[in-house]
Amino acid sequence: MNHLAATQHTPSDPARVSTARALARLLPFARPALPKLITGAFLGLGAALASLVVPLVLEWAVDGPIASGDRILIAWATLAVLLLGVLEALLVFMRRRLVLGPSAAIEYAVRQSFFERLQRLPVAFHDRWQSGQLLSRMMQDISSIRRWLAFGLILLLVNVLTIVIGMGLLFRWHWALGVVFVACSIPIWAVGYRFEQRYGVLSRRSQDQTGDLATAVEESVHGIRVLKAFGRGGHALSQFTRRAETLRETEMRKAREVGGLWFWYELVPILAMGACFITGVWLAAHDLLSTGELVAFFAMAAALRWPMGSLGFLFAFLIDTRTATDRVFEVFDAEQAVREPERPQTIAQARGELVFRDVHFRYPDAGAEEVDLLDGLDLALRPGETLAIVGATGSGKTTLTTLPTRLYDVTGGAITLDGIDVRDLALDDLRRRIGVAFEEPILFSATVRENVLLGRHDLALGSAEADRVLQDALAVAQAGFVDDLPRGLDTEVGEEGLSLSGGQRQRLALARVVAAAPDVLVLDDPLSALDVDTEALVEAALRRVLADTTALIVAHRPSTVALADRVAVMLDGRIDAVGTHSELLRTSAQYRSLIAGIERDALADTAETGRTETDPTDTATADADTDTDTDTEEVRS
Repeated sequence: MNHLAATQHTPSDPARVSTARALARLLPFARPALPKLITGAFLGLGAALASLVVPLVLEWAVDGPIASGDRILIAWATLAVLLLGVLEALLVFMRRRLVLGPSAAIEYAVRQSFFERLQRLPVAFHDRWQSGQLLSRMMQDISSIRRWLAFGLILLLVNVLTIVIGMGLLFRWHWALGVVFVACSIPIWAVGYRFEQRYGVLSRRSQDQTGDLATAVEESVHGIRVLKAFGRGGHALSQFTRRAETLRETEMRKAREVGGLWFWYELVPILAMGACFITGVWLAAHDLLSTGELVAFFAMAAALRWPMGSLGFLFAFLIDTRTATDRVFEVFDAEQAVREPERPQTIAQARGELVFRDVHFRYPDAGAEEVDLLDGLDLALRPGETLAIVGATGSGKTTLTTLPTRLYDVTGGAITLDGIDVRDLALDDLRRRIGVAFEEPILFSATVRENVLLGRHDLALGSAEADRVLQDALAVAQAGFVDDLPRGLDTEVGEEGLSLSGGQRQRLALARVVAAAPDVLVLDDPLSALDVDTEALVEAALRRVLADTTALIVAHRPSTVALADRVAVMLDGRIDAVGTHSELLRTSAQYRSLIAGIERDALADTAETGRTETDPTDTATADADTDTDTDTEEVRS
């Protein structure tokens, strides 16, 4: 589902709040920095007022010292103009230096809260949102907010106040000059209103397209092996080019809108000055205006030209920031479907009993006509028991493994851990007690040590206890290959661990969940990428771990089924039968069909491994077949 369809607001949307109210949402983040920002605004206003005093000095100088020829007073007037210029420059320097630190602190606070929000939002949110859209909000949009607070906001306030004060001073010399200047400036506000209506749509479109482009880059980089293997680099390039071209067209339309605004904001002040010049000369010719007042008026008009001309890019900046703020708060406003309990309960004595009672589940964006993926599922895991789940593709096995840790919440029924509904446990406590190993292992750009001990925040890296836990977990996962890595346990595994093979990543992921020492293990076919010999070694070590731990294992291999005390058969989102392997072989036709398919797949996999990884003249193929037969017989017994 396209999240933008539900969250994007356009200027024509009646639900769209004003720009001021939208930007006001930044106030909680900006409040600690407000004293310095306000001080910076006063410094900026002081610099503007210093520039506005210069025309008054010129009026006095022209009508006084220059007219009388008093050289001393002329020198003092010159010095006054120089000092006003130095004061203006000093105040501008102080303003910039004062606000840069606080604005960076605001950026840090927003970015920190944004990332924390991403961590707390449910998996359903991340299923719907493109990673590039989130990345563009995290980096580009929040940086735009920081630049606006440090530069745009203060400059807009100062320039608007400068224009208002300057226009008021224009009336000081003659009301006709002020009226002409103000009347000639009216088109600026009309053009600005029209610009805001059109540019706002383009700004939102551009920032969304930037997010789409970031997603395309990220997908291409992550999938570079697939693109190269299939020779589809050119196809990826053509898709990227189309998106980049679309973004370029939007940016060109934005540039044309800004260019049109700049045209009017440059033209109108010049026309106003021309009209005022004609008016001023006429007034001076009729002795209604002195020469000094005429000079001061045009000096004031010249001083106002920059503030008036700057409104063009400041309006564009304002709209871009308002759009960035909307996009950032779309994430803050996203529904938190998986919530912390108001009064979390605690487990007094951990036993590891996991029970599913009449569990129903469907994904949040499922249509009303779709059936539940889990439809009244009942299942109980006894403390210390290992239960294998088998079922056809699409029966709901993997979906089931996401519910105990509340990656998703059930839509009906309940799941209990040691008699307490998992929704009544604090999320951190729940996820410390239930560990999950996924079929697709994900590692982080960190060392082997940091990846394996990810779930043990109670241990200090490098401590004797941490090293003991680490070595025990690696031994269970048969991950001795880490000793051969360039820096051993301190080797960086690279983004998503792609510097390692699939089997190596899977073993480290298994070591990670073993090191976490949870009360309940949930394993979604965690050995699928291992060869037969390594799998046998891992399973032998895993038996020792499972002897004292409750475990729910999704099984796709005969050897995995053999690890279980009991087996549950899933069919169309329900548990069809539960029993030991031998009991189900006698009583469940569905199980006999499934286990026969599992054995065929295992034999095919072993044969394929023999064809691709061994020499045809070697006896390893025969050994592999023997190992597979042994595994199969073990399951049948």
